[in-house]
Amino acid sequence: MVTTQKSQPPDRAAETVRNRYNRVARVYDLQQAFEEPLVFGRLRRRLWTQAPAAGQILEVGVGTGANMRHYPPGARMRGIDISEGMLAKARARAERKHIAVDLALMDAQHLDFAGDTFDGVVATCVFCSVPDPVAGLREVLRVLKPGGKLLLLEHVRSGNAVAGKLMDFLNPITVRMSGANINRRTVDNVRAAGFADLDVTSHMLGMVKAIRATKPA
Repeated sequence: MVTTQKSQPPDRAAETVRNRYNRVARVYDLQQAFEEPLVFGRLRRRLWTQAPAAGQILEVGVGTGANMRHYPPGARMRGIDISEGMLAKARARAERKHIAVDLALMDAQHLDFAGDTFDGVVATCVFCSVPDPVAGLREVLRVLKPGGKLLLLEHVRSGNAVAGKLMDFLNPITVRMSGANINRRTVDNVRAAGFADLDVTSHMLGMVKAIRATKPA
């Protein structure tokens, strides 16, 4: 069964992100069809094997539902997204695949959940587009239970000096075209938000990171 709810409207910067993803929602899966088998499909599967097997899990930025096939069968799943268009695709996928998930329209920077609610929070390629990623990660920290697990898969700024500067130069173009920042320092942002016990693995010459962290007890 799929249920949906709405939260309060997002702020102006978040509204810009929302509009961008609403525009691409209809063709988003087609755009991802080329890179998904090469990189993110394998890494998504690996990331989700580390999610709690039971309890409540929140997926931030559910998008069109690409991760739904990896949801732990013993967990109660919640999924949020800022885009109505993306959420509609996710809802259709969940119904088609008979996946039990509660879906909500929500801004990651302003989560409509009580503190200490979730045993795990998972996001894949999301905090590149959240306007204030540290604010969003602090919201994730707030809604996680003490000792709860954060799992992220994100593309980040290259540690190579030349490549990193090139990504900085190109970033305004990619943001305008797709809404995604390509030069985020997401590992640093996770630390700044207050998470502990970071475990980071690098892929694609360090430009993709799988990050595991916990909320301090």
